[in-house]
Amino acid sequence: MDHFPLMAAAISTGTVALAEIGDKTQLLALLLAARFRKPLPIIAGILVATLLNHALAGWFGTLVAQWLTPDVLRWVVAISFLAVAIWTLKPDKLDEGEELLPARGAFVATTFAFFLAEIGDKTQVATVLLAAKYSPLWEVVVGTTVGMLLANVPVVLLGSKLADRLPLKAARYTAAVVFLVLAIWAAVRGIG
Repeated sequence: MDHFPLMAAAISTGTVALAEIGDKTQLLALLLAARFRKPLPIIAGILVATLLNHALAGWFGTLVAQWLTPDVLRWVVAISFLAVAIWTLKPDKLDEGEELLPARGAFVATTFAFFLAEIGDKTQVATVLLAAKYSPLWEVVVGTTVGMLLANVPVVLLGSKLADRLPLKAARYTAAVVFLVLAIWAAVRGIG
């Protein structure tokens, strides 16, 4: 494949970092930071949970890519990226009354809560799609994990002061445009 080194990682990082802004897991990071006030264990928990979740999602994406013909996969990925672009425009909120935090340490609570919160989330879906389109898999997983950390670490470190000032609406629109461009790219250029 003709591409610059770490292209899959770079695209995955940017895509997920933008998609994550305003996402429920970013709200979860803020909640965990306010509750535990221990940034390093929270960041470590985000890292572990994201690596596990996105490795599974990426592995699934590579399997999907093997099962489908290139032409069918091209349109599945294009339509899926378009769906994620539309989904990105809807702001996430934590469900009220939902118990997300077990009564354990910051690391365990963060790892558990982030892993569960990512199941079916748009960044997990994006990881499946990115892994179906780009290779190698490790670059996609590393890229999506770095994207999650880029979006969540500042929230953990700076807490509600930063979260109140983020232009979430503009970030959602930017992320939607990125997914729309990826959808068009997949439709026009195909997979691989």
